Amino acid sequence: MAGNDLGSLLGGLLGGGQSGQGGSGGAGKILGALLGALSSGGQAGQAGQTGQAGQAAQAGQAAPSGAAGGAAGGGGNPLGGLLDLLQKSGLADQARSWIGTGNNQPVSGAQVKDALPDDTLRKVADETGVSTDQAADRIAESLPQAVDKLTPEGQVPSGSLEDAIRTQRL
Repeated sequence: MAGNDLGSLLGGLLGGGQSGQGGSGGAGKILGALLGALSSGGQAGQAGQTGQAGQAAQAGQAAPSGAAGGAAGGGGNPLGGLLDLLQKSGLADQARSWIGTGNNQPVSGAQVKDALPDDTLRKVADETGVSTDQAADRIAESLPQAVDKLTPEGQVPSGSLEDAIRTQRL
C-alpha cells in the first residue's frame, strides 16, 4: 500500500480526517510516510529480524508479535521493525509503554531523529514537505498514540498494518 493510503488510514485511526496538514490527518500522513519509507527501504525488516527478539530474551520477556519475523516482509507490517529501531536507540522503555496498557511515555523529536536512519528521515521530510527536524517532531508527537492504538492487546499485530488499522477503526 502506498504511503499516502497508509497515511489516510493512520489519520483516521488517530481521529483525524482523510487528509490535511494539521491535526491527526497530518499525523497520519507523516507516520504513513515513515512506515512506507521503512517498508520500501527494507530497514524495518532487517531490524525486525535482529535485535528485538534477542533483547527480549535477554530481558526475560516475550518479543512483541511480528518483531522476530521480518516486520517489513511477509505481512507488510513495518511497525515491529520501527519499534526495534527505537529500542536499539535507547528508547526501549518508551516503546514498551506504547505497546503496554499503561500510560504512554513521551519521546522527543531529537530522540526520534537520533533513532531513525538519516536517509529515512530525509525521505519522510521530502514526502511530507517539511524539514527533517519538523518531521522528527511530528513523528514524536503522534507515534506514541498510534502505536498504542495499534497494539490494544499489548502485541504488535502480526498481519498487515493496513488490516490492523482497519480492525481498530471498526
